[in-house]
Amino acid sequence: MKRKIEQMVLKQIRNPMPVVVGASAGGMAALKELVAQLPEDFPAPVFVVNHMGMHTTGEALVNVLNGSGNLPCAQAHDQQAFKSGHIYLAPSDQHMLIDNGKILITKGARENRSRPAIDPLFRSAAVAYGNRVIGIILTGYLDDGTSGMMAIKRCGGVCIAQDPEDAAYPDMPRSVIANVGADYCMPIAGMGALLSELVTRELPERTPVPEDIVIEAKIAQRVLSDLPSVEALGHQVPYNCPDCGGVLWQMEEGSLLRYRCHTGHAFTSSALLAQQTVKVEETLWVALRMFEERQNLLVTMSKNESKQSPSSISQRAKDSQVHIDRIRAMLKATGKDLHGEKTE
Repeated sequence: MKRKIEQMVLKQIRNPMPVVVGASAGGMAALKELVAQLPEDFPAPVFVVNHMGMHTTGEALVNVLNGSGNLPCAQAHDQQAFKSGHIYLAPSDQHMLIDNGKILITKGARENRSRPAIDPLFRSAAVAYGNRVIGIILTGYLDDGTSGMMAIKRCGGVCIAQDPEDAAYPDMPRSVIANVGADYCMPIAGMGALLSELVTRELPERTPVPEDIVIEAKIAQRVLSDLPSVEALGHQVPYNCPDCGGVLWQMEEGSLLRYRCHTGHAFTSSALLAQQTVKVEETLWVALRMFEERQNLLVTMSKNESKQSPSSISQRAKDSQVHIDRIRAMLKATGKDLHGEKTE
């Protein structure tokens, strides 16, 4: 009898039905509503990535979730064994992955300009647990989570998207619905009952995981980060990674365009465009500073030149003002682009 119980426990550890959740802007309120619906005996672990700033501890969200529902919530730790009926939150500035009944916390390259990012968690879950994974995408800007949800779908898992009409910021669920096709699209209020039903279902045997998903999951673990692994995923394009300057490879997943560099940075086309715009603005500010400093130096030099000297220093200072005005105009236009791309 004791041996039978041990085997059942071991089976539960090896074959949980993990629930992976991704959220961004508006995530705290959405996650609070979701976890409040989960019963105390919920028979699955829940893993949450909520975009946060580098210097945000995440403790505020942990406290909110602990005070909102029946399941204990804590920030995840590297090599931590996970258990059903617990919520694990990705820590600030680190990716959270799952593998073989354990949590992996890595300092891998940013994906979609974020760390923690949603895609690495979703892919790792798809590789480790295949058709047992339940993925949920909630409110947020842009499209982090779309590629990861596609991996879950391709491995036979379940895709749940918040109804965009129910989301404070509908970009992320809308992208999943358009590019992946959600198995369930609903308001958060209905997700608790659905999850309680899904985690008890009988499942068929797992099918092999597609090789490209395995490669990307290994890159997130920093097991792979080289040219051959990235070349196996796509073809080289004439753009550079805005984060490290490396060459980018383009990958096509249905209608979703994605890009990777060999050091590990990854972007959807929307995230790449947004990050390029940020880098353009940074470059323009540097150029503005240098032209203003040059003009100031020329003005100082012109005050010290001989009145009888036909020097062109004063004219050069005036010419610098033309360049300064042009750069200021470009910065104003770039600012409008940044606002339109909803940077987080």
